[in-house]
Amino acid sequence: MSINKKTLEKIAHLARLQFDEKSEERMLKDLNNMLSFVEKLQELETDHIEPLQSMTFESNQLREDKVKGQITHEDGLKNAPKKDDDYFRVPKVIE
Repeated sequence: MSINKKTLEKIAHLARLQFDEKSEERMLKDLNNMLSFVEKLQELETDHIEPLQSMTFESNQLREDKVKGQITHEDGLKNAPKKDDDYFRVPKVIE
C-alpha cells in the first residue's frame, strides 16, 4: 500500500492543511515510510502474544483526595478585573 499525490491532497483537504510543493513531497515520503513500517509489523507472528494494557508492568500509586486550601467566594472575585456581586464579568463572545 502506498499513498499517491491524489490521496495526500484528499487527506490534506479533510485535515484543512495546505502544503507547498517541497512540503508535499516530504509528506508523501514520510507517510509512505510509515505505511511500510506498519506493513513490516504485520509480518510478525503475534498469535500467542497477550495484548498489553500498558507499556510497563508497574501499577499506578493512587492517593486519597484531600480538600485543603479552599478560598472564599469573595477572595476568588477579589482580583477580577470586572465583576458584579457574584460573578466574573467577561466580554460577550456570542452574538
